[in-house]
Amino acid sequence: MDQTPYFILLLIALCSVSECVQRQYHFINERKNWTEAQRYCRENYTDLATADNMNDMNELKETVNNRGVNSVWIGLQKTARDKWRWSSGESVLYLNWATGQPEGTDECAMMLSGEWHKLQCSTARHFICNNTNKGLVFINQTMNWTDAQSYCRQNHTDLVSVRNQNENQQVEKIVNDSHISDVWIGLFRDSWQWSDQSNSSFRYWSTGEPNNAGENCAAVQPNTQGQWIDSQCTNHLNFVCHEDKLIVITKNLTWSEALRYCRQNHVDLVSVHSEEIQRRVMNMVKRASTAAVWLGLRHSRILGIWYWVSGETVCYQNWAPGNGTSEEDCEHTVRSGAVQSGGDQRWISRPETDKLNFICSRN
Repeated sequence: MDQTPYFILLLIALCSVSECVQRQYHFINERKNWTEAQRYCRENYTDLATADNMNDMNELKETVNNRGVNSVWIGLQKTARDKWRWSSGESVLYLNWATGQPEGTDECAMMLSGEWHKLQCSTARHFICNNTNKGLVFINQTMNWTDAQSYCRQNHTDLVSVRNQNENQQVEKIVNDSHISDVWIGLFRDSWQWSDQSNSSFRYWSTGEPNNAGENCAAVQPNTQGQWIDSQCTNHLNFVCHEDKLIVITKNLTWSEALRYCRQNHVDLVSVHSEEIQRRVMNMVKRASTAAVWLGLRHSRILGIWYWVSGETVCYQNWAPGNGTSEEDCEHTVRSGAVQSGGDQRWISRPETDKLNFICSRN
């Protein structure tokens, strides 16, 4: 009896399986300054805690709740370099600043006549949220940028990211249809950087924070829904470490050798079945020494599909142009999936005999 149809149905069903937690938090019941806490976490786990989104923050809050502490260090520290970021954590690859922008010290961005302008974050404006299921949602209220961000995170997903010209036109159309002049978008600038060098632009500051009073390290306050304050880095506080569930192996192995290595020493080659995990992979591959890095992605010539070695079909996709196509898949060479370690870090198809670095999952 041909088992192929049943195998395909099983893989499709697995698309609905919940994502694995990609980061585990550990509360450390010792009081250290920020630098000492960073050193402890790097020696015993991965690093001081990083948060990519509200799911991470909820996990982190659970870790510190009922510990009887007022504040705990996380891995965010102020640097001397300002950088524009999307509130959602996505990379800023597309820019559409108006002529002469951005200039000055304002740190939040709005859209006016289809172009981006800087504006004081404390100014009240209408705004647009992104909703995973509904798409873009216009909010017919005016708020400052931080309150608009909080509203979107509580009621939808986040303030809108504008990642390409098509999305820019969608936002512009909503503005025009709503008969208003401008809206907040989810673009902001700050000089804070995560200890593990993550590109995460997620921020969860308490109202009025950071107050920039020479306090260059961030701490969580459990009694304010886990929101953050800036504090003197020399203060002695408890802290939270994180342990990444992904690890880059800088050995150059074929895909099959990499798979065997991960299964013998960790759990498996990584499966990237969501945008969130892709962002974590993008942070990881910066540590690689090869131009591409193996993923747990394989093509079955018999079934004519790509699949993850962990069992999922490729529901979420991030292929570079010309990769992952049916024409390419008809080649006689066995193909496996890798992620570019430079550029926009898309997935590419490579002969499995290539020798590359690779990413293992540890959960």
